[in-house]
Amino acid sequence: MKIKVNKLVATFDKYKIDGLLVTSDNNIRYLTGFSSHESWLFISRKGSFYITDSRYYVEAKSNLKQCSVICFKESKYKTVFEIAKKSNAKAIGIDENALTLFEYNNLQKNKQKSVKLIKSTGFVESLRVVKDPLELKCIKEALKIQKKAFVYLRRIIRPGVTEKEVFYKLENYVKNKGAGFSFNPIIASGQNSTCPHAGLTARKINKNDVVLVDFGIDVKGYKSDLTRMFFLGRISNPMKDIFDSVRDAQRSAIEMIKPGISVASIDKQARNCLSKKKLDRYFTHALGHGVGLDIHEAPRLSQKDSTILKEGMVITIEPAVYIPGQFGIRIEDMIYITKNGCEVLSDDIN
Repeated sequence: MKIKVNKLVATFDKYKIDGLLVTSDNNIRYLTGFSSHESWLFISRKGSFYITDSRYYVEAKSNLKQCSVICFKESKYKTVFEIAKKSNAKAIGIDENALTLFEYNNLQKNKQKSVKLIKSTGFVESLRVVKDPLELKCIKEALKIQKKAFVYLRRIIRPGVTEKEVFYKLENYVKNKGAGFSFNPIIASGQNSTCPHAGLTARKINKNDVVLVDFGIDVKGYKSDLTRMFFLGRISNPMKDIFDSVRDAQRSAIEMIKPGISVASIDKQARNCLSKKKLDRYFTHALGHGVGLDIHEAPRLSQKDSTILKEGMVITIEPAVYIPGQFGIRIEDMIYITKNGCEVLSDDIN
């Protein structure tokens, strides 16, 4: 915890703050290693303070050895500013994406007039984009379970089975492995596969269908995220051609990946590859995203994002083509940015 908090405190001058209120559960988990519920973390140059109530105090006290654990009795808002006063923190950073309007208004009501709340995003997220060895280990463990789950899916995806039946069998399999899902799985067959985030239905999978399966595994809070295509029976020539085009676009993008490359240029490369087959207009979302404690983290791989890749980042590359009224093809893999290039973490999951 100390190393991560020290890195965060080192950014205070950059953000012109002398205290930071962390309200996102996953940001607190990243900094402390403790799974937080309805609790906040206040960080200053004088120390770190975990603010919770009586329901979580005992557990927090026994798990958090490198910060003070404060149990508020009446108002956590007043407690925040009592700690801020003792820490001589008058410019306090807050993450506007991790506060409700109700919470923000209560902070404003309870703060001293001399205290300023500095709204921003990315205080902690800027550190989270680069994974340490322990984080990478958790992601790799998630992928090991997911590889076995895909092998299992190959056995159960058959004509006559519904999307919901596939989901329930997969859910049971994952639970028996002692794991959970990163997000609600997408199991989309036939025309349903044209919806990037298709909802689960009772549609029966038919012979010669294409089935798009997108899911991830959660291990100790860290996520995996992969998409694979299942083809039942005969694969039509148009379907095969589009699959090959999507795969080529993904490979072309992955070949570019290394530290110092902009995510915008990688997204552009994939779209240019699809445009050669006049398929780029059917690719309707970003090329990928960061993955870690959240399934969607920075950076967002799109031409609107100015992020430059760094060693230690973990991202997805997921080009797709969705033909309205027919079918969709998406291939998604997880990539780790190495010192001189990249490693496809899911390369052995076919």
